[in-house]
Amino acid sequence: MDNHAPLRANVGLLGQLLGDAIKDHHGTSFLDKIETIRQLAKSARQGNDQDQELLLDTLKHLSDDELLPVARAFSQFLNLANVAEQFHTISRQTQHNAGAGPLSEVFERLKQANIHPDNIKAALSELDIDLVLTAHPTEVTRRTFIHKHVQLNDCLAALELDLPQAEKAELLTRVEQLITQGWHSKEIRSQRPTPVDEARWGFAVIENSVWPALPQFMRQLDQQLQSQLNMRLPLDAAPVRFTSWMGGDRDGNPFVTAKVTQEVLLLGRWVASSLFLDDIQELVSELSMSEASDELHRVSQSLPQARGESDEPYRALLRKLREDLRETLAYLNAQVQGQSTDARDLITSNEQLRQPLELCYRSLQECGLGKIADGLLLDVIRKVACFGIHLLKLDIRQDAERHTQALSEITGYLGLGNYGDWSEADKQAFLLNELNSRRPLLPRQGAMGQWQPSADTQEVLDTCQVIAQHPQDAFGIYIISMAGAPSDVLAVQLLLKESGVSFPLPVAPLFETLDDLNNGADVIAQLYALPWYRGYLQGRQYVMIGYSDSAKDAGMMAAGWAQYSAMEKLVGISEQEQIKLTLFHGRGGSLGRGGGPAHQAILAQPPGSTLGGLRVTEQGEMIRFKFGLPKVAIDSLALYTSAVLEANLLPPPEPKPEWRDLMETMSEVSCAHYRSLIRDEPDFVPYFRAATPELELGKLPLGSRPAKRRPNGGVESLRAIPWIFAWTQNRLMLPAWLGAHKGLAAVIEAGDESTLMAMNKDWPFFRARLDMLEMVFLKADLGLAAYYDSLLVPESLKPLGKKLRDELRASMDLILHLKEEGELLSNEPWIKESIKLRNPYTDPLNVLQAELLKRSRLQEGEIHPVLDQALMVTIAGIAAGMRNTG
Repeated sequence: MDNHAPLRANVGLLGQLLGDAIKDHHGTSFLDKIETIRQLAKSARQGNDQDQELLLDTLKHLSDDELLPVARAFSQFLNLANVAEQFHTISRQTQHNAGAGPLSEVFERLKQANIHPDNIKAALSELDIDLVLTAHPTEVTRRTFIHKHVQLNDCLAALELDLPQAEKAELLTRVEQLITQGWHSKEIRSQRPTPVDEARWGFAVIENSVWPALPQFMRQLDQQLQSQLNMRLPLDAAPVRFTSWMGGDRDGNPFVTAKVTQEVLLLGRWVASSLFLDDIQELVSELSMSEASDELHRVSQSLPQARGESDEPYRALLRKLREDLRETLAYLNAQVQGQSTDARDLITSNEQLRQPLELCYRSLQECGLGKIADGLLLDVIRKVACFGIHLLKLDIRQDAERHTQALSEITGYLGLGNYGDWSEADKQAFLLNELNSRRPLLPRQGAMGQWQPSADTQEVLDTCQVIAQHPQDAFGIYIISMAGAPSDVLAVQLLLKESGVSFPLPVAPLFETLDDLNNGADVIAQLYALPWYRGYLQGRQYVMIGYSDSAKDAGMMAAGWAQYSAMEKLVGISEQEQIKLTLFHGRGGSLGRGGGPAHQAILAQPPGSTLGGLRVTEQGEMIRFKFGLPKVAIDSLALYTSAVLEANLLPPPEPKPEWRDLMETMSEVSCAHYRSLIRDEPDFVPYFRAATPELELGKLPLGSRPAKRRPNGGVESLRAIPWIFAWTQNRLMLPAWLGAHKGLAAVIEAGDESTLMAMNKDWPFFRARLDMLEMVFLKADLGLAAYYDSLLVPESLKPLGKKLRDELRASMDLILHLKEEGELLSNEPWIKESIKLRNPYTDPLNVLQAELLKRSRLQEGEIHPVLDQALMVTIAGIAAGMRNTG
């Protein structure tokens, strides 16, 4: 049976209806040209050189008037292919073919491994998965299109059913309307989003998808526990939670200010109150029963507005909660709008929601009405545990240098010298002395007339003061970018104390360069040795591992081994010191930024690394791909949960000494080669800027954050996201593979190929590296990368491009040899089918983009607006085709 036939049928249906919309707008001859281009691209992919030349010639000779509609046609085809593919993962047939699902499968594996039920129960009770939504600028699809795509998904789901012909025709008409609306709408935002816009987008994902998905996932998990272990989840269980960086991540983003953070915190409460109000209103309608426990009768009768409602005690209690939520919502609405109000802020803690709901639950169970208790009421209790009144906890992130600057200004004003110039020992002595001191360090208001902090320092202090004005439940953790020493952590704790923060907000160093990863365990060991710090910790340490910048610094192979080694050492030290360690993985969607299948990535970590919980970023477009639809979100939550359970109870093997030795060798060789090109090759930066649309990416109004940390810097100042995004556009995919081939080749030449084969077979960490490379190579395209060079790269730089493509080809051959496969991803038919479906639409966009870049760069002064728009559409379209771009 062809499991992918329905996917191809849906891609065909959506593509045909888009074709109809294009024909209605531009005429039959234009649609014929689009279809000719598509067929040529398909034939060229199958190796027809003549059609390849025809494709290039056809696209090269498009008139200026044709460029934008052709680009839009293929871009929208790709977006519709994504819609069809996302639906395919949750369609009835796929769900039927998939079997029991990841939760059932992991329990089966645990049973086969003879894991004792008590150990499984203990692992379940300690499950702590925190998914952190971030606003990185790789979500190129506008919200208006996302909304249409969700509606298209609903239509495809309805079309799966055996419907009467009239209903089917009505649905097809609706699909046609949505696609036509999309064709007549602009794909690209006209303005860059603000941090508050990004936060609103994050809240919308929660409201539309995760809010309904979470209780359904919890129900599935609960059912598995009942059938497998004869136990149930506690009422307050929250094995999966959500946090956000949107409005809190100020590292290198001047637009995220204390005022923005304050506004986003308010907005989160406003959205949560609105969602809980809707649920409570529904509960008031449902819980009309009169049978109740003595406890519930007593509480409901004590309410002033009960007015003899003893026959409906549940409603009496919940009406009070509903009115308090309405009042709170009115207050928050006025705050968000900047208006004055008489409304009061009544619901200010999760307990105020949890207690009356749990009282109703206990009462129903006591009266033998468990089926009612386990319905909507239980769902709302689960939402309180997972989301609470803040909806998403907010992380704060800032660069270590900004904290150093703030303290330098303070010590300078106080006549103590320049903090930034002190030795690490002197910094620690000063910070610990002040942390133990009861007197204030900062000049207080009134005494600050003489001290004028710089704008940057004032912003740091204002942010700390915003934290002080909110309860601990509003926040996740405080992350320090580019942390390299214990003083970087203590500095934040002192600034928080001096700003009046009354609770121990967890502070996490982010180790993101190769050196910082290698030194990270030593930094944490020094902190654990400080009595004051041990008291602050309260038994739990967070450490963030940076995937993006470490890969940009050292290459994929060396960074991967440094991340693994750092985690291993951190786990060992924390176990020894009896401190619960939560590792926070700063992964992106792309393979060059630690992306790839989440299940595989979790099982590739060192043994014990998820015992203290799992924290991981969900970035950019991957938020939509993993959580954009309720059914997709349920599957994603189940995948994370099953992977962490498996990692904790069936941990991967410890690497053998000879495996470690080979990884050290591969790491050193690959890093040296990677850096010899990125840092030491004088032609590299000019080649990068010529061969990719890196400079043009700045015109695309994606995220709120600037593309560079320093506006005038070179590649070293470029953020990891545009760095990878640019190489993905020209299909060379360089950051995800450069250096790896040299490292692998070195150990093969030394006669260790059989050991590499054993590592691939028996060590999930190493197998994941090779699998990632395999997926990258299937998306890379040597011919297209060469075409970009032929149009865009000066003659003097072309030898470097050829050298890189030769390396890519050699890398592909080596991976096929090591994986013992005739072709890439031969054992992953689903991924192959997905990429195969997209290529006839992505390839023409690449050719078109190269042509547009050439025309753009030949223009004197400002480029023609239509050509500029067409170029932006190709960037967005290729991103949609590549899927995990950032």
